Amino acid sequence: MTQTDALDKPTGSHELLTIDDVRAAAGRIEGSVVRTPTTHSKTLSQITGANIWLKFENLQFTAAYKERGALNKLLLLTQEQRDRGVIAASAGNHSQGLSYHGTRLGVPVTIVMPRTTPMVKVIQTEQVGGKVVLEGENYDEAYECARSMEKQLGLTFVHPFDDPDVAAGQGTVALEMLADAPEIDTLVVPIGGGGLLSGMGTVAKALNPDIKLYGVQPQLYPSMYSRLNGEDLPSGGDTLAEGIAVKIPGTFTAQVLERLIDEIVLVDEEALERALALLLQIEKTVVEGAGAAGLAAVLAYPEKFKGRNVGLVLSGGNIDTRLLANVLLRDLARSGRLARLRIFLQDRPGALYKVMHEFDAHHVNILEIYHQRIFTNLPAKGLVTDIECEARDREQLMALIGALRAKGYQVSEVELN
Repeated sequence: MTQTDALDKPTGSHELLTIDDVRAAAGRIEGSVVRTPTTHSKTLSQITGANIWLKFENLQFTAAYKERGALNKLLLLTQEQRDRGVIAASAGNHSQGLSYHGTRLGVPVTIVMPRTTPMVKVIQTEQVGGKVVLEGENYDEAYECARSMEKQLGLTFVHPFDDPDVAAGQGTVALEMLADAPEIDTLVVPIGGGGLLSGMGTVAKALNPDIKLYGVQPQLYPSMYSRLNGEDLPSGGDTLAEGIAVKIPGTFTAQVLERLIDEIVLVDEEALERALALLLQIEKTVVEGAGAAGLAAVLAYPEKFKGRNVGLVLSGGNIDTRLLANVLLRDLARSGRLARLRIFLQDRPGALYKVMHEFDAHHVNILEIYHQRIFTNLPAKGLVTDIECEARDREQLMALIGALRAKGYQVSEVELN
């Protein structure tokens, strides 16, 4: 089935995408992608009040499910199309999946990325065989360039989500997941353009019409939410879940999801950070922001999922290591294990020593000390001291703060933005 054929069908048609399309895709890609495990998480189930199953798509060779749809599309090309090559616009997981399998199959792959793309993503794509063209200041400009090159060079454009063949490949995630954990009665799946949930939802509803389907989007990028709910919410900003930061959702995928999905929920950045940190701490697995979106939704809306058998897809693991470190440190700060205390002192010998004595007495470790005498509205003989410290838990930290205040010190915690 071509994309043109699919889009010519009525919006309400149940033939936009079928479980047979997905099963056919599964047969094509079998042995060329990892059959990732689905496991029950006892600890996350206790934390959330739901029974949580995790599908580890971050264990794919390119660390994301995108390989599935890209490979299915490549295998459906004619020999002439393969010989000419394919092109895509992407700065993320689609570019790596398409480049890896295209190179493996002998299909030339060109990826157009915005000039602002981090160099690490350019290098990763080139390492798996893609030819990278840097053009435009954002994705939209890169996309226009790719469509222009498609026509000029006679290449085949492979859309990252708005294509029935791509969505069918992504749907194989649900075939495996529900075979391994048939008790799942709720799927919570991240939505960017909608390809993953279109494929997975088609499979899930065919196997169990009563299964609940929830999509998840960042509050900063509620594009599919707006489209399906007839709203016009602003879309844009820096989100941890850049893999699903899509301003314009797919046309085909919106048609599929309109008849399948039960609800789309929005999650804020703090929920995404907490979910990512929990997955690393509890499951010992690294995911990117988009890969943590499903768990973020369950944490943010516990009443929707309490007692249900919930399947979550850890859809990708490509996260910048510095960003990961920041998220983990911020999570420690929110839990009270790391803190910055602002203490007002008199500028005289021994003043800081007396404060240090209280830290020692409460077994709170000091990491950094910052003195400020000039840029402050205190009297000339006063100073502000910021002390970054590490505690066992918030209870221990609050005991220290209480002791300092009891001694007459003015103390406050420097909050995260």
